[in-house]
Amino acid sequence: MTKFDPSSLKFDDRGLLPAIAQQHDTGEVLMLAWMNADAVAQTLETGKVTYWSRSRSAFWVKGETSGHTQKLIDMRIDCDRDCILVLVDQVGPACHTNRRSCFYTSVLDGEVELSKPME
Repeated sequence: MTKFDPSSLKFDDRGLLPAIAQQHDTGEVLMLAWMNADAVAQTLETGKVTYWSRSRSAFWVKGETSGHTQKLIDMRIDCDRDCILVLVDQVGPACHTNRRSCFYTSVLDGEVELSKPME
């Protein structure tokens, strides 16, 4: 085992890379957001998944205001080192629409809504 070096990640020209959140025990894909180097480091240090909000230009700890938290179970990088997979324990909905997953619309046979907002 070698020590992980975050500087080995390949960030885009804005200093970001995509981070896909997946429920660790079911494999359900929950959402995609963005991380910069500090968000990666903060997530690894705290165990609370932290993203970089492009619209607010600020850190965003998932669930900090909503209570719909993501506890880090594992962090994986892809073969090109330009994308992160965070395996999480999601509490409540992951999507800002109050759905479990942001990927709730199928378009294969016309647009179909696969899930309704949680109550």
